[in-house]
Amino acid sequence: MALFGSVLLLAAFVASIWAVAASLLGGYSRSSRLVESGERAAITTWGLLILCAATVVTAFLQDRFELRFVAGFSNRDMPWFYKLTALWAGQSGSLLLWVSVLATFVVVVILQNQRRNRVLMPYATATLMAIVAFFTVLLNFSSNPFETLRIIPADGNGMNPLLQNPYMVIHPPILYLGYVGMAVPFAFALSALMSGHLDDSWIKISRRWTLFGWFFLGSGILLGGYWAYLELGWGGYWAWDPVENAALMPWITGTAFLHSVMIQEKRGMLKIWNLLLVIITFGLSIFGTFLTRSGVVSSVHAFTQSGWIGPIFIIFLGVVMALSVGLLLFRLPQLRTEHRLDSLLSRESAFLFNNLLLVGSAFSVLWGTMFPVVTELFTGTQITVGPPFFNKVNIPIALALILLTGVGPLIAWRRTTPGYLLRNFIYP
Repeated sequence: MALFGSVLLLAAFVASIWAVAASLLGGYSRSSRLVESGERAAITTWGLLILCAATVVTAFLQDRFELRFVAGFSNRDMPWFYKLTALWAGQSGSLLLWVSVLATFVVVVILQNQRRNRVLMPYATATLMAIVAFFTVLLNFSSNPFETLRIIPADGNGMNPLLQNPYMVIHPPILYLGYVGMAVPFAFALSALMSGHLDDSWIKISRRWTLFGWFFLGSGILLGGYWAYLELGWGGYWAWDPVENAALMPWITGTAFLHSVMIQEKRGMLKIWNLLLVIITFGLSIFGTFLTRSGVVSSVHAFTQSGWIGPIFIIFLGVVMALSVGLLLFRLPQLRTEHRLDSLLSRESAFLFNNLLLVGSAFSVLWGTMFPVVTELFTGTQITVGPPFFNKVNIPIALALILLTGVGPLIAWRRTTPGYLLRNFIYP
């Protein structure tokens, strides 16, 4: 079983690399055969990864304790449904779930766009499969779920009692659907930048997928909060824990994108801003995955620190951000628009103010989360940032957003006169 799984993982890595190369070459040379080959390689990668995940689940159900991963997170007395969820109880299994979900989304995107968006598809496929290839590198060379033990134990260690909860069955997969779903808008944004096809076609695809990721990420956050309330007895649903914050940040910037994209659709404005928001949202999704696995922050939710996972994630994140921002700067002249804000009293201004508040909130959460790490790096002393800081900054922002929720729909597009505002607000 270990050999079979390892061969599948290696084959998935090779297939994903070919998918990236064939898609990029096909897009550049406009070769439909190469593009089709890249898409077939992507579908093959998906099949291999699903088979890998099924093999790990089978190993848990059969109590195959020769696998280090199975011995570490299962035992003979554990109920079968917890043995199924043990796939995402440890680091290697959770990475396998992450990449399997992403590969599934790639197949859905390919099937959705067989006869449309053909200019964007090669570069979108290449971007998504490059992310898949990165995760298969981690699984093959740093966190392999098929690693074996020299001495096979009679029984495994079992799962952490805190994880033996019905919410373990649904919370992590739902959260992963949200995290991974944000990769698709990012892929189409990068595809638009690489191909130079900078009209609104990428926006229409990205908006649907952002809604999908935003919904599942939000649902996962709510379920996780309730699970923590039941299991840990915090006396509340939210403790501003670093890993909680990691899930919240891309949700906030995704919310900003879903608002500002309406201005681009209505007025053709904020093109650069929307691309930047998509890039930031995906970057924060990868950053959240890094925080959970690197051990740089102390969290009840985090996986045990493991080897080179943290540095590899940081390098990957740096490369992704550098390439994305570089492409954005390269296409900057083509993204400029003649449309400007006509008035501060307009719906466009309300949306823009909404975006600034949301991005400000995300930045404050990021700063509060990483401040102890930064201070320890430069001074050698770790300063703890607790809930009072986050509440002090974010509650006023939240109140301003609630005010905008009421005000925004009553303001007209382009320009609103003070008299119009007075007539609309006098009764409310």
